[in-house]
Amino acid sequence: MIALHVLVTGGAGFIGSHVVDALLAAGHRVRVADCLLPSAHERVPAYVSPEAEWLREDLRDPGAAARAVEDVHAVSHQASMVGLGVDLGDVAEYVAHNDLATAQLLRALHARGFDGRIVLASSMVVYGEGRYSCPEHGDVPAPPRTAADLDAGRFEPRCPVCGGPLEPRAVGEDAPGDPRNVYAATKLHQEHLVQAYARETAADALALRYHNVYGPRMPRDTPYAGVASIFRSRLAAGEAPLVTEDGGQLRDFVHVRDVARANLLALESTATGPFNVASGEPRSVGEMAHALHAATGGETPVPQVTGAWRAGDVRHVFASVERIRRELGHAPAESFAEGMREFAATELR
Repeated sequence: MIALHVLVTGGAGFIGSHVVDALLAAGHRVRVADCLLPSAHERVPAYVSPEAEWLREDLRDPGAAARAVEDVHAVSHQASMVGLGVDLGDVAEYVAHNDLATAQLLRALHARGFDGRIVLASSMVVYGEGRYSCPEHGDVPAPPRTAADLDAGRFEPRCPVCGGPLEPRAVGEDAPGDPRNVYAATKLHQEHLVQAYARETAADALALRYHNVYGPRMPRDTPYAGVASIFRSRLAAGEAPLVTEDGGQLRDFVHVRDVARANLLALESTATGPFNVASGEPRSVGEMAHALHAATGGETPVPQVTGAWRAGDVRHVFASVERIRRELGHAPAESFAEGMREFAATELR
């Protein structure tokens, strides 16, 4: 494989920094562009590799985007404002950091005639609810859950035809987009922008749809953090993880090193995607909370199921990983049990 000069946007972040490390280990030259968003960073993280070129740039600025893309052969676009946020008051910030920044990045690439590889960090949130099957009506879309049902503890979506129970299934990449919160809408829009660039230029691109990523360098508990980080932060503070709904929500928890390996394979391939990046082993949120608690040696408070719910959350979404196995040769290497033990012992940044 010829060594590439790769721009990693968001390369100081949780996932981006692991992508940087994987690229450097594979012999590629890396430029990091990161604006060090205050909600994610208090300072330049100590783990940022000195082997990478570093640019503190905000890609929403056209000049910053132009400087970032100069002379690169490929782009790993990891920069993103993540999580559900606080409320709709965050909508402009999500659109600016995710969609406007992506548009400026693509405009800068177009201005220099870029025809290389773009790998976009997308998310399973573009699916909305996952895939469901009704015993009578087969595969059916799950309608949005109502506040009245959630308040009453009726967390499982029902068949839109007969009102009967639904069986959750693994969602494949051919599922239609159905974003159900602002963050999800911006991620799907990022995919569309990158696809449009690839269609109208000689460049090629793919999206990697990350499922619930966890592992070292994960940020602390903020409104923008993932559920694993929130639980880990509470355990570190001597507090019980608070599990929403009944804890039965199914997700796919994938280790960040497996995600970094998927990015490396994607950058070195000619596949077009999109691809789910996941473990292929769905687990409930409650199971994850108890596994993390057990990994602390049982000396921390036991997770508590609250019955509370969050607007914008979906009930079940977990991945089919057949396509990424077949087309990229990617298979997860990190086990859930070992990953939880490592994560329990990791200091959050």
